[in-house]
Amino acid sequence: MRFRYVESSGISTLWNALRLLKLDHLTVIAPTLAEGVSHVQHCLDLDVPFGTRHDYMGTHNHRLQLGNSVYLEIVALDPEGAEPGRLRWFGLDNQEQVRADWNEGRRLRGWVANTEAIDSIASIHDAIFGDKVSLPAAYPTFAFTIPKDGSLPLEGAAPSIIDHQGDSSYVASIPDLGARLHSLVLEHPDPISIETLYRELAIDHPPIIVHGPRVRYRALIKTPTGLKQLT
Repeated sequence: MRFRYVESSGISTLWNALRLLKLDHLTVIAPTLAEGVSHVQHCLDLDVPFGTRHDYMGTHNHRLQLGNSVYLEIVALDPEGAEPGRLRWFGLDNQEQVRADWNEGRRLRGWVANTEAIDSIASIHDAIFGDKVSLPAAYPTFAFTIPKDGSLPLEGAAPSIIDHQGDSSYVASIPDLGARLHSLVLEHPDPISIETLYRELAIDHPPIIVHGPRVRYRALIKTPTGLKQLT
């Protein structure tokens, strides 16, 4: 899909001054959690521990710290989870597409950026990021954007957006096995348009963008046994 973006200079100037968006976590989107954990173990030689069940979204995950408050999430539809009553995040309602991407080797499928201005971003760029979804009061406090059709933003080329609403305590609960993110590369058929979008959003240290036939990520991660590539 080709994407064209027209920059709004006033907003761009303000957002570049504030640096509103920052890498929060990488997402391996798997048909099953077991497949996701096995893939990451094969790539990184690390067994990523279980994270949590998202009762409000019908999904579950495993998580691993990658340094500088960045982490890796392996996420999948929870077969024992309740229907959330809305579209799930990360395109996980479309299991046929999740399986197709997985079989093509597109397993590291995207990333999430954090911000303190989720309302402004969702309002101005709702065609890309969709609606802001706030969690029920009984769950951890954060808000997340989900496109109106439940898909990944721009097929995964744009990040999902999260607002932790001032809570940084979640980082301490994520296991640290000594892995550290070295670099994140995005292949895209129209890199200039995506670079323009990233610049407009004032993303702090965005992925490196190179030309490729379709959206595909690869991350270099330092581990206790050496530098590894996650795809």
